[in-house]
Amino acid sequence: LNVVPLYVLKTANADKAPMEGDVITTASQTYDQMGGRPTVTMDIGPAGNAKWGRLTETSFKEQRPIAIALDEIIYSAPVANDKITGGRTEISGDFTLEEAQDLANILKAGKLPAPAKIVQEQVVGPTLGADAIQGGILSFVIAFVVIFLLMLVYYNTSGWVANIALILNLLFTIGVLTGLGATLTAPGIAGLVLTIGMAVDTNVIIYERIKDELRKGKTYVQAINEGYKRSLPPVLDGHITTLLTAIILFSFGLGPVKGFATTQIIGLLLSLFCGILVSRWVTEWFTSKKRHLEYFTPISRKILEHPKYKFIEYRKIAYGISAVVFLLGIGSIFNGFHQGVEFKGGRSFVVRFNEPVGDRVEAIRNDLNAVFGESPVIKTIGNNRQLDITTSYEITNTTPAADSLVGTKLMQGLSKYIPATSYTQFRNDHVMGTTTVLPTISDDLKKGAITATIFALIVICLYIFIRFRDWRYSLGTIFALMHDVFVTLAV
Repeated sequence: LNVVPLYVLKTANADKAPMEGDVITTASQTYDQMGGRPTVTMDIGPAGNAKWGRLTETSFKEQRPIAIALDEIIYSAPVANDKITGGRTEISGDFTLEEAQDLANILKAGKLPAPAKIVQEQVVGPTLGADAIQGGILSFVIAFVVIFLLMLVYYNTSGWVANIALILNLLFTIGVLTGLGATLTAPGIAGLVLTIGMAVDTNVIIYERIKDELRKGKTYVQAINEGYKRSLPPVLDGHITTLLTAIILFSFGLGPVKGFATTQIIGLLLSLFCGILVSRWVTEWFTSKKRHLEYFTPISRKILEHPKYKFIEYRKIAYGISAVVFLLGIGSIFNGFHQGVEFKGGRSFVVRFNEPVGDRVEAIRNDLNAVFGESPVIKTIGNNRQLDITTSYEITNTTPAADSLVGTKLMQGLSKYIPATSYTQFRNDHVMGTTTVLPTISDDLKKGAITATIFALIVICLYIFIRFRDWRYSLGTIFALMHDVFVTLAV
């Protein structure tokens, strides 16, 4: 029967223990002079003598154990027989010889420093090339311009109010991120693009409600008051559920996921501020000047003048399409996704070119994608004549010929830039080094993503149930979410 002791540590809200292992000068396994039983002897240096004396005095008077911990594991918890002032300490107990030696080694390990030494240094370029960064910025600008024009075309002069709120939202978001010292990343750009859509969505809900009130024959003042009043609950519900999801992503996510969640949280909060408060203030300012904003245009009036959308008539066809795509989405989880370098790791090649290629990284990436069947990770090293190219191609192949196979494919993909008659020449003249790299998407990140998904579903389900007091709404919401997720996976 193995008995494992359980200790409850009293930390007093401190991040560190009262004494660290760096005050121990020596530790060794010895024997009890009286009975010859294995013991452990350690010496405390002058820097820790006074503190060690106070700890042992408290332990002796209150008969409280002193925990000896390493890497969050308690290896021993002796009680002091008296106050120790000289630093020389003997730990006795029902130790076997092996246990006493292990404890001595643990005490010595705790006192050893672990300095970080730079064994190699490289200056690397961005993993996102200039074309990729320009593409991300271009998508951001296009999304902004399209939504900006759409609000004017569909909502007339009131669209200017929505656009003012949108611009303020973006400026505030970028300002807050800059103040927090955030780093520009691809997920961050994606978060900003998503913020544009969510920011204008608030005004769309409000304006559609105002238009409904105007169709009922109410005055502009009445329609505005009722529109903002009736649209507030759905706006809050949409933002709160998304905000809860973003908070869960931030709590359980790592790396790029946390960066995306940060941008989304800030954008959501500022969307509420700009979409409700700022736009309402601008609207009331116009109203106080005896000027009213227009919410209709000839286009918007025509679209919803006699709407006839046969959703129910074609529901069976929609059910069938959804069922097929839903099953394809489920199947894609088990077989259908290609895991790249981030998930599987890969082989990394440092390749030297005869001329600078910093402005042709995207072209090189496309050529290698055609050869490997996947997009490699490319970084510039030092000057623009060297690239670090990492691919997961044949990473599961552990045969001796695997490296040369991948290298030959690399040579084929770079044939436009490096003329080589054989792989041997290519390897000797242009490959400066090769290494096997570990995946950047760790098991912790995968586990965090799964945990965040489960928690998000539970939290949204509970929120819907509390909000509407009916479990069927929660069930319908979860089913709709799962449907959308699997459809996205299938596509």
